[in-house]
Amino acid sequence: MNPGATTPYTTRRTRDEADRAACFQVRKEVFVGEQGVPQELEYDAYDRPDATTVHVMAVTGDGTALGTGRLLHGAAAAGKTGGDLTVGSLGRLAVTGAARGLGVGAALVRAVEEEARALGLAAVDLHAQTHALGFYERLGYQAYGPEFQDAGIPHRAMRRALAP
Repeated sequence: MNPGATTPYTTRRTRDEADRAACFQVRKEVFVGEQGVPQELEYDAYDRPDATTVHVMAVTGDGTALGTGRLLHGAAAAGKTGGDLTVGSLGRLAVTGAARGLGVGAALVRAVEEEARALGLAAVDLHAQTHALGFYERLGYQAYGPEFQDAGIPHRAMRRALAP
C-alpha cells in the first residue's frame, strides 16, 4: 500500500492473462492514445510471458490497473544493455492520467528494481523520454550517451546500480 496517497494501491507482478491485458490497456491509453506511438511499435515479442520478461503493475483494491512496467533480463535485455547480462532493462513504464501524482511511477520503478535484485542483477538500464529525465534522476538513475529517437520521441539511456 502507498501511505499518503489519495487512491490506495499496491504493486505486484502480473499473475495471469487478465493482468497482462490490463497492463496493455494502460500502455495503449498512455503511449498510443496520449503520445501517438503507433500500436505496432508499442507491442513486441517481450510482451509474451516468458523466462526473460517480468511485468509489474500497480492496482487498486478493486483490481483497477493504475500503471505498469516491465523488466527484461538475460538474453532479452542484452541488446539494450550492451550485452551485459548482469544488467536488466526497465521499459514500458506507464501510469494512467488519473493516477499521476500519486507516486505510482516511482513505486513501479522500485518494484522493477526489487525483481531485478531477486534475479541477482547488478544494475537496471532504461531508455527515458527526455521530459522524464528528472523523474528518473530523483530515483537515482544517471543519463549516459547521446540523445536518440524512439518512436519519434527523444530519449536518453540511463542506468542505476542496485545495492544488494
